[in-house]
Amino acid sequence: MIKIGDMLMLEQKYSTQKEKFKCMVVEMEPGCVYIDFPINLDTGKLAFLIDGTQLDVTISNEDQAVYVFGSEVLGKVKGRIPMIQLSLPHMDTFVKIQRRQYVRLDVTLDAAIHPEYAEFTPFRALTEDISAGGASIRLLKGATVQSASQLFLWIALPLKSGEIHYLRLRSKVIRLTEKDHGNMLLHIQFLEPTKNDVQTLMRFIFEKQVDLKKKGLYV
Repeated sequence: MIKIGDMLMLEQKYSTQKEKFKCMVVEMEPGCVYIDFPINLDTGKLAFLIDGTQLDVTISNEDQAVYVFGSEVLGKVKGRIPMIQLSLPHMDTFVKIQRRQYVRLDVTLDAAIHPEYAEFTPFRALTEDISAGGASIRLLKGATVQSASQLFLWIALPLKSGEIHYLRLRSKVIRLTEKDHGNMLLHIQFLEPTKNDVQTLMRFIFEKQVDLKKKGLYV
């Protein structure tokens, strides 16, 4: 699974700072890998890991599946470039983790929910969050989707350019959860959104993230 040139993400297991480091596999041997000196993602500076440091290592394969395994810093090695030697356990110990394909942003937007068939009466709602792959919808009192499995989400996305994009997104109901005071959240996944719809959603989310970061409200 791991090969020379792969990028790894490192996190110290017993650190309170929750720092993340990025590095590349430059050489391999049975039971270990050699990486270049990792870069701290927050500071952009080289990190010097102490021998014996326990790590959680994350890697994704060609299919974008993400795996985590435990490792230990075995030492520093002088080669054609300075390297750090990490232990490499058997692949049976790798743990596959779930990773969202798209960034999800907490944002309140006016929306309308329409049935794909005639299961319920269309109604207005508000988004709780949204990504290019789905959304969570706050259902107003009296609104219900009953046993509907698929629906259409109508939504308007205002962009910084002044354009407003109106999207009609065919969606699948994932689940209903209770938020607070009896209010319900409807979780939906977009079904085969067009390339333009995905790009518009990603652009809207990116622009919102930039605005929030400027205000110190997004990390």
